[in-house]
Amino acid sequence: MSGTGPEASLKTPITSALANAPDLAGLEPIQRIRRRWPVVLGALLSLLMVGALGRELLGSGLAGLQHKIPSNPLFYVAFAIFYLAPPTFDYLIFRRLWGIPLDGMVALHKKRIANEVLVGYSGEAYFYAWARQRTQMVAAPFGAVKDVTIQSAIAGNTFTLLLVLLVIPFKHMLPPDMVNWSTIIGSAALMVAMSLPFWLFSKRVFSLDRPALWRVFFMHMARLAAVTVSVALAWHFALPAVPIGTWLFLAAGRMLVSRLPFLPNKELVFASFAVLLIGSGHSLSDLMAMIAAMTLLVHIVLIACFSIDALIRMRTARLAPAE
Repeated sequence: MSGTGPEASLKTPITSALANAPDLAGLEPIQRIRRRWPVVLGALLSLLMVGALGRELLGSGLAGLQHKIPSNPLFYVAFAIFYLAPPTFDYLIFRRLWGIPLDGMVALHKKRIANEVLVGYSGEAYFYAWARQRTQMVAAPFGAVKDVTIQSAIAGNTFTLLLVLLVIPFKHMLPPDMVNWSTIIGSAALMVAMSLPFWLFSKRVFSLDRPALWRVFFMHMARLAAVTVSVALAWHFALPAVPIGTWLFLAAGRMLVSRLPFLPNKELVFASFAVLLIGSGHSLSDLMAMIAAMTLLVHIVLIACFSIDALIRMRTARLAPAE
């Protein structure tokens, strides 16, 4: 009989196992959702960037453009270098690490904008989501993004310490009540204490090898130097009556004041530097307001261009005939 014997005894457990097995088709939406999270996160951060830029625009973000616009074309060359230096150096870093195409500059510009108009390190979250969407290019992007971010902080601390050493020989020129040198030394010591453990335990902290870490570190140092020199040149071309050396010293002081953790009233301290070096802080404050407004305006233009390009690409993909 067909219903008895060893063959029937084998069919019964197999049939029951198949009957109790989960529906594989029902698991597909969950898998798709898991793979879709980088797209959702990237889109959400993009919308937040648009909202934050709109809020700045509707506020007093562009008020700086009401001041006199410099006529020297070299000012705009220096401003372009100042604006493009951060994403360009990031591109060079990740080009070496991952071989990202030139399209990666769009993601890196969004990373920079997110860090400036949203909360800190939101740009790194956006860039990580962008990299996760390209697993054929980057198998495990988290380690590299983490290492580059940590190296950026270490380079910032190192650059600040170098600026402290640059300023110390000129401390006799500064009024004693303007800068508390014990606070500056304490801040410098804290930055050393914050950076040192990452080097002492580098094998446990970092994913990249040591030569790659040194390359990333020096690229960040070059970025900081480019930003400092270019903003000093922009100030000089806008107000050429002040010598370029004074602007370079003031730009170094600006970065020093902005990064020292224990220094109170940073804006007041920098204004005092400006009054001491160029005789009037009003012209510099107007110039800085104008540069900040120009930076916001370029942010808005880039985000608008990126959004339009993305919409065109989506429409083209939908209209393209299926192969």
